[in-house]
Amino acid sequence: MSTSPDYSLDDQEKAVYSYEDAGVAREIDAAPDLVIARRFGRLGPFLSRLFASGIESRGVERVPENQRESKNAWNNLLMWWSVNTVFDTIPIGMLAQSTFTLSFSNAVATILCFGALGGVATAFIATLGPLTGLRTMVITRFSSGYIGGTIYSVLNILTQLGFATTTVIFGGQALANVNPGTLPLIPGIIIIGVCSLVPCFIGYDVVHVYERYAWMVTMICMLLLCGLGGKAGYDINTQKLLENTGHALPKDILSFGGIVFGSFTGWAPVAADYNCRLPADIPPMRVFVLTFFGLFIPICFVEILGAAFLTITDPTYIAAFRVGSTGGLIARVLLPWSHFGQFILVLLALSVIANNIPNTYSAGLSIQALGRPLAIIPRFFWVLVVFVAYTVIGVAGREHFSVILSNFLSVLGDWTAFFIVIVAEEHFIFRRKNGPLGGYNLDDYDTPSKLPVGIAGILAGCFGVAGAVVGMSEVWYTGPLGKMAGAEIGFELAAAFSAVTYLPLRALEIRLIGR
Repeated sequence: MSTSPDYSLDDQEKAVYSYEDAGVAREIDAAPDLVIARRFGRLGPFLSRLFASGIESRGVERVPENQRESKNAWNNLLMWWSVNTVFDTIPIGMLAQSTFTLSFSNAVATILCFGALGGVATAFIATLGPLTGLRTMVITRFSSGYIGGTIYSVLNILTQLGFATTTVIFGGQALANVNPGTLPLIPGIIIIGVCSLVPCFIGYDVVHVYERYAWMVTMICMLLLCGLGGKAGYDINTQKLLENTGHALPKDILSFGGIVFGSFTGWAPVAADYNCRLPADIPPMRVFVLTFFGLFIPICFVEILGAAFLTITDPTYIAAFRVGSTGGLIARVLLPWSHFGQFILVLLALSVIANNIPNTYSAGLSIQALGRPLAIIPRFFWVLVVFVAYTVIGVAGREHFSVILSNFLSVLGDWTAFFIVIVAEEHFIFRRKNGPLGGYNLDDYDTPSKLPVGIAGILAGCFGVAGAVVGMSEVWYTGPLGKMAGAEIGFELAAAFSAVTYLPLRALEIRLIGR
């Protein structure tokens, strides 16, 4: 959508940081490599050579329609398939029995139902990438204003750093357990971190190349695991006697369902980052369907596989899980294949790289989305900062940090629920073709005076936080409604509270302010 006629020179000057030439605004979008090189004076020639070598120069700048060189919509499916067909998705499915004592049939039903809800929510966010040509955190400015978008960026940075830290620790532990005593945990963590860094440092195209093919190897490994587990003997009825009954059963389903839902919606804050170069006229339904199945099939398959492993009744497998948790059990499953089994375990450990790439790449973009002073610094620099941060945290807290961090992330992840609801209401109600705002004026993405003030979005987000708090049910804190329900219902209440409040607040904001 073109710039409105009353778009003032003052607004254009603000949109191009310290430059006085209003035409630089469009140049930043069209040729960010030239603008970045010019900004850094003596470093300009070095940066130019770096960008010419293939390092991505574009950060949070919008991708104009005539710059959309990627037409491979199937990346929406293949990328998310690779990201989620990974070793660290298995433990989520195991929680159904190890923590919530659900039978296998109830675990499968919960994974499929809550997974479908989470897949729909995340796939919707993905459709906004081609439509706007913007990264996910920048899109939030059209509902919550510049300040609200900055708040979302902070939450996303913390979330991606947290997930990246747990991923490198988990991957490092898996590498260290392949042949205990040969590879210490610290080098294992660093290996996973460095391998995640390389494609993210180079940028968008290499990220997609890696993710387009990584799923092939890990899917074969998962199928081999499934077969070896069957050889050990799945007993899908073994958990029925341990399953809670009466009112306790729906509480367990609700709590486990919230975790499953979060394993899908955890990708929502980055979903548009990886398809913003697709043509603007690509059918949104096509993007939605490909993204949905790219999430739904692999996540459900691997989580159900994790639940199935805990139905094995062989005492040696049970002991392996008790002593070594997920890694110990998987190593026991692969034991009959000896050295080849160790090779499969190495591939599974390295599979977490595909999962960690979006954490690394999008955290760097979210730092840029905090504001203009940070956006002018090249994207690859922030990727390096993110890599150093989660690697250092992972090494420093490798023995005690993961459990604490998991509890922290289970709470922090609640923000994705109200984030999705607010963006969805803005898109379908206020930005619809014949709605109050009639669509997106995409040229305004970095002009605060043209964006919403953000009062409605910020207040609705606060109500969402309140809903998450009162619905929380953690070891260290239980909210009043969470206590009444006897389950973790933070996700549900966060979404409900923000949905109910955003609609009238945003309507009032538009009526009083006009944007």
